[in-house]
Amino acid sequence: MRKFLCLLIILLSIPMTVQAEEEDNEYLERMGLYRKTAAVTDLPWYSLAAMDQYERNINEDIEGRITGIIIKPETWFGLLHFDNERKHSEEAIQLFGGKGMDGNGDGIADIQDDEDVLFTYASIIQQLTEKEGTMQKALEVYYDREKAADLIALMEKIFHKFQTLDLSERSFIVSKNFNYSYRNTWGDSRGYGGRRIHEGTDIFASYGTPVKSASYGIVEIKGWNKYGGWRIGIRDAYNIYHYYAHLNSFEEGIEEGTLVEPGQVIGYVGSTGYGPEGTQGKFPPHLHYGIYKDNGKYEWAYDPYPSLRRWERNTNG
Repeated sequence: MRKFLCLLIILLSIPMTVQAEEEDNEYLERMGLYRKTAAVTDLPWYSLAAMDQYERNINEDIEGRITGIIIKPETWFGLLHFDNERKHSEEAIQLFGGKGMDGNGDGIADIQDDEDVLFTYASIIQQLTEKEGTMQKALEVYYDREKAADLIALMEKIFHKFQTLDLSERSFIVSKNFNYSYRNTWGDSRGYGGRRIHEGTDIFASYGTPVKSASYGIVEIKGWNKYGGWRIGIRDAYNIYHYYAHLNSFEEGIEEGTLVEPGQVIGYVGSTGYGPEGTQGKFPPHLHYGIYKDNGKYEWAYDPYPSLRRWERNTNG
């Protein structure tokens, strides 16, 4: 029986091991592509990683591709758009007003080839930067969205700081060495500030319980909000905004622009909010945690409870 259980454990672990190896290989492959493209352009690898990650966050996975950047066929092929199923040389495409370029030196500008797509994208952004004066403005023009440029700039700082593409690690958001409790409160009604629903999960804990960052990210907002009291908003590399509210105080050194990692203390549980700055004690001490996802057009909230349960199981202390 013992041998059977050991064999079962080994067999069950194989799919997870294979998946982890595949993910590691993809990170290595993508990093190699970013560095190769950086070597032939003026864009550092972490800028290319941030631009690609933004598109990975807003687009569906593309079969056979490791990057998420999508360039419209009419932009890539120009007047050859009617014949975009065929392979064309860079010269032929540009003769017909297209922007597609050969990034891997095989003589073909292939809209399905990651090297060609990333090189073409980088070239377009560089040209726009020369025209508009800054990369920030170039990205605003390219995506026709100011927030897209802001999000890419934040992700660029995260990749540069942590020097890795694998930023998927997550941590439970209050110290497990303290007493706490929570349940799924998503969608419950709220009275203060008019009729609205509860967009998050409340974790009840004593005053001063350490609050931790769930992810790698950058502090986007810190300060007072009449609903959330003293609160912190952290943006991660996956266009996810993590909202921590009703804090009693902030951890020293945590400011807007601070880069944080999973498990890093960012503040302490309190009961602030529901009034002008400094209001507290209108409800029991707890942490309100919300998650908001940016999909390239707008930001929307979703239920964090399942994620919290998963992070709780996988976090020590």
